[in-house]
Formats: sequence, structure tokens, C-alpha cells
Amino acid sequence: MPAQTRPKADNAPSKEQRLTLDWVLAELVRDGIVPAEIAKPMQQSAKARSNTAHPLVVIAEQKWKDPRATNKPLTLERLTEWLAQKTNLPYRHIDPFKIDFAAVTKLISNAYASRFRILPLSVTKTEAVFATSEPFVTEWVNELSKILRVQITRVVANPRDIDNYLVEFYNLARSVEGASKEHGATLSDITNFEQLVQLGQSGNLDANDQHVVRLVDWLLQYAFEQRASDIHVEPRRDFANVRFRIDGLLHQVYQIPMPVIAAMTSRIKILGRMDVVEKRRPQDGRIKTRNADGEEIELRLSTMPTAFGEKFVMRIFNPEVLVKDFSELGFSGQDRERWQSIVSNPHGIVLVTGPTGSGKTTTLYSTLKQLAAPEVNVCTIEDPIEMIEPAFNQMQVQSGIGLDFSAGVRTLLRQDPDIIMVGEIRDRETAEMAVQAALTGHLVFSTLHTNDAASAITRLLDIGVPPYLLQSTILAVVAQRLLRTLCPHCLKKTNMDDAAWQTLIRPWQSEKPAAIHEAGGCLECRMTGYKGRVGIYEIMTITNGVRELIRDNADVEDLRQQSYREGMKPLRINGALKVASGVTTIEEVLSVTPPPPAELSRPAQITTT
Repeated sequence: MPAQTRPKADNAPSKEQRLTLDWVLAELVRDGIVPAEIAKPMQQSAKARSNTAHPLVVIAEQKWKDPRATNKPLTLERLTEWLAQKTNLPYRHIDPFKIDFAAVTKLISNAYASRFRILPLSVTKTEAVFATSEPFVTEWVNELSKILRVQITRVVANPRDIDNYLVEFYNLARSVEGASKEHGATLSDITNFEQLVQLGQSGNLDANDQHVVRLVDWLLQYAFEQRASDIHVEPRRDFANVRFRIDGLLHQVYQIPMPVIAAMTSRIKILGRMDVVEKRRPQDGRIKTRNADGEEIELRLSTMPTAFGEKFVMRIFNPEVLVKDFSELGFSGQDRERWQSIVSNPHGIVLVTGPTGSGKTTTLYSTLKQLAAPEVNVCTIEDPIEMIEPAFNQMQVQSGIGLDFSAGVRTLLRQDPDIIMVGEIRDRETAEMAVQAALTGHLVFSTLHTNDAASAITRLLDIGVPPYLLQSTILAVVAQRLLRTLCPHCLKKTNMDDAAWQTLIRPWQSEKPAAIHEAGGCLECRMTGYKGRVGIYEIMTITNGVRELIRDNADVEDLRQQSYREGMKPLRINGALKVASGVTTIEEVLSVTPPPPAELSRPAQITTT
């Protein structure tokens, strides 16, 4: 198949010549991107000295302003885009999540790739795509086309990314291959439900093998770099999927052979002080480590036996979340005042509800951290302990020895507490112990899994808590969700359709905002348009009107409507306020929040200011 021909450019370097700083600066001046008076001193110094760094990297380090974008620096990525356009080649930002490391690193050796400064990105039966930062060096194209017997397509990519990923991809592939060869095709020492019989093969990968250690280190550091909140390792018949959860969505990262993943699982279980031999029952553990910047990171581990072996999930906790104030969590001005008023009470029960991953832990820990003054004794009973916090006295549930939530609360009551946090109310006994703690003068925080605030009351009634006890102790119920926030680097203003706004806020009443923002897509947000998440809250304060409705066979809709009349805004309306303030998009709010009621006994007016 014919190879891609070399593009032409004015005054381009001769065939097979690498880019020079002198030529790149001259072309930038010619295109009006860099003023001649700025470029000339660098051109003169470039002739006097030899610089092994790529010309684009050298120019990017000057942090000159880009005249095509007001007040924005001439970054390496912008320079790379310019070079691609200059040489009539496609530009490609390298996204490691979309690259099959194992497949592409088999195409060429690390030495060959480094020699020509190329990086394989993808391969099919008919085409192989290579990233290059030297568009005029083409001798490798015909060579590889004949060897691989596919068409070679070149794209221009960031030279720093190519250098970094050359090291990372090939080191990773080398570690996986080295670990796999250690014991041939042995499946693993895992006891699974679809074990294949392989006669004449025995032995297991060593969890302390240098290849395995390197793979585990890579996995953790890579997750930290990508802002992942969870790492999922899911065994299949011949390989294990590795996925990261970033801003609430799972992304495929890599597929690792089963013999390797078995050793990696053992390594992680050793680090988490878990039972390496036990593979038939779920286990929990934790690891404390540091990221590349030296910041402490805590990981909570959970394993689960599946048909093909042990699946494990590592939840990543950054201790910085404990220092967030209420506005950083996402509370609006009015809701922040209500929340501060609620948690200032000396006794009572405050419940936080929402599905798994909705930010309940962050809200509770941030609140407790602000309440944990030297004169206050804060005690928690958790399953498991999410994050270790020196300001709290934290106790772990141990079901095997009879230490459940209810027994834990009973123990905490003898520890002279001021504030108690119960990880979750799961049964009547735990609920009654929480009520007892509130009645004896303690402020109690806990969580429930319900879809909205009003449902928490009926849930407690369903599990058998007497209505009069709830009337006496419940201070408030807060339902919450997490919304992805717009990336500040690429958000775009847009006009909003009247019908879309009315659909979002119905049956509330509010003027449509003059303009809203929509998601764009840039390198900062991995082309998703979103970066980070923020909480939205539905705060149900137990007023006298609501308290009168807490009785046997209480109707959840009556509780909801009464709370609306007394100032509670549902999750979707709070999401609409985030849309109006330019924090997120309508699509994100509609995908995360349950719909508000079809009707209100008295429609409420909200303000978007």
C-alpha cells in the first residue's frame, strides 16, 4: 500500500532533516505569530549553541503571548497545532485512555520509536497510525509500510507527550510481558467458578516481583494524575479490565492478562493488610500513599469474588476535601445559612441521603471537621472508615465479633461524646440507638439511601421507629447529588430556549436567565466539556408543620408539599440555579436529578440571582 507522502512547506528543512529552532522561529515570524524583534535574539543564540530539546518545547518555555488568542500564552499544544497546519498533516492530541498499549507497542521496538521520535497510536488490518513531532523525517514510513504491510498514517502530536508516552507505554508493556513470561500461560492462583484445567503447569506470580510492583505503582500514580475517584479492576476469562471513574463517569484504561492481574491483586492486598490467601469472601482494606506532588492520598479497598476471580475497587480519597467550606461544597447562600443553623443545634438527628457516590461522605466529613473544636468530642462509627481524620475518634464496624452500628453507638454513648456520626442507618436497632443518643443530648449525623429528603422520614417509619420519637429528634434531612461542572477553559455562552427553561423549573416560577453556558471541549477537560463536580442539595427542615405530618401511615407527598411551602427547593430547582449561574448545563441537571412534582399546592417563586 502506498505510504503517506511528505507534505511541502515554504523553506522547509531538506528531506529527512529534523526541525531546527531557526526554521521554526522564521516560520512563526512569517505567519505573524511571533514578532521579529523577539525571535531574532533567540535565532542568534540558537546558532551559537546546540540544543537537544525539540524547537517547539524551547519556544513554549518562553511563554510568549499568542496574538490569535487574547492574553493566552503560546503553549506547546498551540504550537503543535500550528506545525500540523503548516505541514498539512492532521493534528492529534494523545489520549492514553484511547490507546491499546499492548497492541501498539508490538508494532515497533522502543529503540526504533525513540530513534525517529514516533509513537504508535492505533493499528487495524489495513492501517497503522503514528504520531510524530518531526514531520520532515519520513524514511521510516516506507520501511514500516513494507514490514507491517499496512498503510502508514502520520499525525503531528505534542513532542513532550511523545517523549513521555514512549517511556510510559513501553515500560508498561515491558512490565506486563515480563510478569506474564514469569510463569508462562498460567491462569492464576485465583479460585474462580470457571477455572480451566491446564495440565503440567504450576506456580504463581510473586506479588513482590519487580514487574508487578512497577505495574501497581503505575496504576496508582496514573489514577492520581487523571483525577480518578475510583479504580475498578474487573477480571474476565482471559484478561482483566482496568477502568477509572473520573467526574462520575467510568473510562476504559487498559486490559491486563489474568496471570498478571492475579499477582497485582495479591500485591495490593498485601499493601492493604488484607488476607492474601482468602479469595472466596469479600474483604476491605486501606492504603495510605503519596502522589507525585508529595500529597498524602488514602485509598479504600474492596474485593468481591466473581465468576472469573476477584474484582476489586479502590476508592481514592484526598484529605483536602476535609477543609472545604460549605460554599465550596455547593451550598447556595440561603441553603448555606439553613445548614449552618441546623448543625449549630446542641442535640438532634441530621440525616444526609442520596445514592452511592453522591457526595454524602464529603458533606459529613467537611461539616464534622468544622464542628470539631478542641472543646468538642466528635466520635464516629463507620463501615468502613472512609478517611482517617485526627480530629475525630473513629471506630470501625466489626460484624464478625458482634460490633455492628447499634453496638457501636451504644459504646460511643459511654465515651462522653458531643457529636456522633453513624455511618449508615440500616435497621431498626441502629435507628433506635441514634434516636436514644439524640434524646440524651447529643447531635447525631447519619446517612440513608433514599431518593429525596421526604422519603427518609417514611423509610424510618417503615423500619419501625415510632413517629413520636422522630418528631422529637429529627432536625433536618438533606438529599444531595453531584453535578459535573463546566470546564472554565472551554465553556461557551448560548441563548436558552423559553420552553427548555420552563420544563426545567416547572412548576416553580422564575424569569429565564439572559444567557447560560454549554459544554465545549478542550485538553484540560479531556474534551468532555466538564471538569470537577459540585453538590446540589434539598434541605428539608423539620418545622412544626412537617412534624404534624410525621405519623403512622404518613404520606410522603404530603411531607414533600409541606416542605416546599416552607422553603425547601427540590434537587432539580437547585440544579436549575446552578445552570443560571453558569456552573453546569441543563443536560447534566436533567440526567442527575429526579423530576420535581407535577403540581404544587402553592406554586413558589424562585430567584436566579
